[in-house]
Amino acid sequence: MVGLRAGLRGMTNPQLWIAVVENGCFFALLGLAFYFNLTGAGFFNFGIGAIAMAAAFTGSWLVTEHGLSRPLAGVVGVLGAIAIAVVMELAVVRPVQARGEGELSALVAVGASLFTIIQLSGLFLGHEARSGQPFWSTAPFSVGSARVGSTVVPIVVITAALFTLSYLALQRTRLGRLTRAIGNDTDAARVLGLPINTARLLSFAAAGLIAALAGITFAGRSGVSPDNALHWTITGFLALVIGGTGTVWAPLLGGALLALANVFIPFYFGGDVLAYGLVVVAMLFFAFRPEGVFAPRVRV
Repeated sequence: MVGLRAGLRGMTNPQLWIAVVENGCFFALLGLAFYFNLTGAGFFNFGIGAIAMAAAFTGSWLVTEHGLSRPLAGVVGVLGAIAIAVVMELAVVRPVQARGEGELSALVAVGASLFTIIQLSGLFLGHEARSGQPFWSTAPFSVGSARVGSTVVPIVVITAALFTLSYLALQRTRLGRLTRAIGNDTDAARVLGLPINTARLLSFAAAGLIAALAGITFAGRSGVSPDNALHWTITGFLALVIGGTGTVWAPLLGGALLALANVFIPFYFGGDVLAYGLVVVAMLFFAFRPEGVFAPRVRV
């Protein structure tokens, strides 16, 4: 009876559910960045977490060390993240694949880029954690007994806007349909003479934009350091794996499920169990539902 009451106390705690919403939006945005790369380039970009970290870390450094306004620092961070994503495609992924070395070599090269970004960020901006400097925040307010922090509303609005715009861009525009066609079958697209390089470059740039907005906004709550890059990459990848790749909305569900585990596992079992819990969740999906909740539909 005591265990039941404790369980209900956790599930009915509004503060925990606010944390689920905020974490879920962040994980979903990182998953959406992965989705864009996979859709437009047929490629898992494991540099997503590093790009998000670099944008947030640069913005914080510009505000705290050089006195830039948060909006201006945010713009610089976003543009820098897009530049990193574009350079990654042009200077790392494209040359490797052009030499015919396959997807594995490209993944290894991107993995090396992730750690390169981490080291360069620490070298030029410092290794110590910094407080986040979101370009948009709201005044904290209360809903009943729960406190809604300054970054909750912005990340919810940004998540809703980016998912809606992504759906419209990929499903309702000629360029979006072309990008999906190229990502689905690159070899056939090459035979047909479709602009493969342009679509890939745009998918990397869009992923960089989404990752940057996610990192800058979420860092306002959690802070940011170079060490976040790998963790953010893993959570974004898991959000996509859990949600699936069958629809642009899939990372949103994946992020929500991942956030539920991220919030309630520590609450019930302690923070030390979280890493093991996430591994178990990932293994269950890999074993029994590797295509995620929303599997891509193949028309014959």
